Amino acid sequence: MSQERDEEVPHLKSEDFRRLGHQMVDWIADYWERMESFPVRSQVKPGEVLAKLPVHPPEQGLGGAQGWDAVFKDLDSVVLPGVTHWQSPSFFAYFPANASGPSVLGDLLSSGLGVQGMLWSTGPSCTELETRVLDWLAELTGLPESFRSTSGTGGGVIQGTASEATLVAMVAARARVRRKRPGHAPLVAYSSTQAHSSVLKAAMLSGVARDASDTTHVRLLETDAGYALRPELLERAITEDLAAGRQPFFVCATLGTTSSGAMDPLGPISQVMERTGLTAMGGWLHVDAAWAGSALLCPEHQGLAAGIEAVDSVAFDAHKWLLTNFDCDAFYTRDRAGLVDALSVTPEYLRNAASASGAVIDYRDWQVELGRRFRALKLWFVLRHYGAQGLRAYLREHIRLAGLFESWVREDGRFELAVPRSLSLVCFRLAPRPGEPPEATDARNRGLLERLNATGSAFLSHTVLPGVDGAPARYVLRMAIGAPRTEERHVRACWEALQRLVGE
Repeated sequence: MSQERDEEVPHLKSEDFRRLGHQMVDWIADYWERMESFPVRSQVKPGEVLAKLPVHPPEQGLGGAQGWDAVFKDLDSVVLPGVTHWQSPSFFAYFPANASGPSVLGDLLSSGLGVQGMLWSTGPSCTELETRVLDWLAELTGLPESFRSTSGTGGGVIQGTASEATLVAMVAARARVRRKRPGHAPLVAYSSTQAHSSVLKAAMLSGVARDASDTTHVRLLETDAGYALRPELLERAITEDLAAGRQPFFVCATLGTTSSGAMDPLGPISQVMERTGLTAMGGWLHVDAAWAGSALLCPEHQGLAAGIEAVDSVAFDAHKWLLTNFDCDAFYTRDRAGLVDALSVTPEYLRNAASASGAVIDYRDWQVELGRRFRALKLWFVLRHYGAQGLRAYLREHIRLAGLFESWVREDGRFELAVPRSLSLVCFRLAPRPGEPPEATDARNRGLLERLNATGSAFLSHTVLPGVDGAPARYVLRMAIGAPRTEERHVRACWEALQRLVGE
């Protein structure tokens, strides 16, 4: 017996969707053009955006396209005031979060296609385009053949973030070392004190670490004067843990630490793993190159990854510095089988002839989640639009601008460099005054940063670098150049604002 339909679902008609789509693209393009008119860091107070939003959800929908006028008004009156403008040419905080026209169009197409590419069979183009684009990127960054799909044993996949990549690598490492060294010896992971917090979080999520204070199962090793991991301390820690009956299994090296852009020495680290027997035990060396990895597109910077041929996995965020909007992390491994063995779960409803043949890649076995979007489209569009030459020019210009900023810091006696420049990152601060206590110097730097950010003309962030050879820790300002529309005039304006504020 049929039932009558009580209400109609108010789907957008094709002609309305087309008009609204044009309107939204126009809104984004206009936003990019007027971005410099906004304070870079949002000026709203906590709860201010919430106060502009209705407490209860709408009962009646907008209906036709005409009702969307209210949405566009809310974008300007509700959303924009609470936006910190990461795409602003004067955004110099944290690390960049690039977006570009080709990438946004790729994301739009991905959303419109609505592909769920968990299996090859649920999205052949989604899978094979990703495989080829990741191989392109491996070639451009100088990764060895062993990291490409054509090797038959390795390959690349798009993860959401470098944090997800670290977790995936750690889970694969745990499974591999347990296969080679069965037993219940407590596992131990290693990185430097300057490694990203995602290493510790991955250890917590995977059950290796009890909590964030667990220093037994996650060894955060002291660094050298340049804040890079010291191989001799790694060797000592591995030796101590083996002697104590613990099982080392995972080492995370960093190319471009968050605080200072330090580069860990990959070759000496892998040699430590060989000498201690960790490699033979199945130990896994992962490289977190979240920010700096993009610079490997420039041949003159590929020496930063010397020794990369010996690592098990490497990841970098195209969404940081490669004109591809969030989220898009390029993750590569030489041990495809080890990754799949650790992450594959196949219920009956996912079984299919293509997967059973072994002739295809099912990327759901290369990540934590089952489902996945067609993220390769935006990376494909970026690579096709800019080409290798355009991307190299983009990266080199940011590095040039950072070198210019570094020179200005050196020339002004009121300031000092905290560490030498790392690619497009400059860590600097107000120099200590004669006889000034360290905490007073830190307070002056903290005040300078707050005053600059409060102007809205630019946005910088800070870090605290540990002292070396008994020296106290230092509060440091970070100038991270990498926004898509940053030009020399924006960098110069930021420097001149800093000089004015110091003189006030």
